[in-house]
Amino acid sequence: MPETSPFFDIQACVFDAYGTLLDVNAAAMRCQDDLGEKAGALSDLWRAKQLQYTWLSSLMGWHKDFYDITELSLDYALETLDIGADGLKKKLMALYEVLDTYPEVPDMLAQLKAAGLKTAILSNGAPRMLATATHAAKIHESLDAVISIEDAGVYKPHPDVYQLAVDQLGVARDNICFVSSNGWDATGAAAFGFQVAWVNRAGLVREKLGFEPRAELKDLSGLAGLVLPA
Repeated sequence: MPETSPFFDIQACVFDAYGTLLDVNAAAMRCQDDLGEKAGALSDLWRAKQLQYTWLSSLMGWHKDFYDITELSLDYALETLDIGADGLKKKLMALYEVLDTYPEVPDMLAQLKAAGLKTAILSNGAPRMLATATHAAKIHESLDAVISIEDAGVYKPHPDVYQLAVDQLGVARDNICFVSSNGWDATGAAAFGFQVAWVNRAGLVREKLGFEPRAELKDLSGLAGLVLPA
């Protein structure tokens, strides 16, 4: 794993939600009895198309919120994989609103909050989706803010989205640690000027656009040790 650069004067940690705090594979995995051997393929294609649709939406100037984007991408994945069980789409969409967190997330957030750092989510998710998800996961009390891209009207990695965190938390970009499991999101945040921790859960190669994360982690359990004063 590449060497980690030191973090300095961090006053807030801002997290992507889906894939970083919330397990985007959880909905399909809970429907494994319905999906059988197609569960993994459905989850992967659903997520890939969901991200593609956010980028297309921003480039086309045709904005739909993340719930609609998620539903449209699920339609695409179900049709592509020829999955047509009655009621399955409704079940998957309902489960997507109450995704599991990764195991280390609650303790990690509580540790940062107890140490006096501001904590926030900055997500593509629609406000209602994020409110439902954070309450279901019981992490809402460890967050100072839950920020949706709907306040900017464009999806990440547009710089206007990252600016929302600066404005709403009242913390300069240089003093924010931004945390994402998505390499493209980590790149966008680094280009904006955040100090970035990339949670590389899948063991992927780094993006090649020249904007590097300060740290590359396998999960979030070691984040506090990087951003809190020694």
